[in-house]
Amino acid sequence: MAPASKAQQKAVAKYMKENYDVFQIRMPKGKKDIIKTAAENQGKSVNGFINEAIDEKIGRNGEEKQ
Repeated sequence: MAPASKAQQKAVAKYMKENYDVFQIRMPKGKKDIIKTAAENQGKSVNGFINEAIDEKIGRNGEEKQ
């Protein structure tokens, strides 16, 4: 597969900026591996696993954006 062109990169960056929030978190060493393994065991991406855990914790149960 050829590398993405500058125009494609710009389009993706614009889409991401318009449609997603970015939230950086820090955690103790080793916890990232625990989360990654748990996500893989459930057949989910790390991002999906974390978002589901957050939604469960705040009681949204998979609802769309409020």
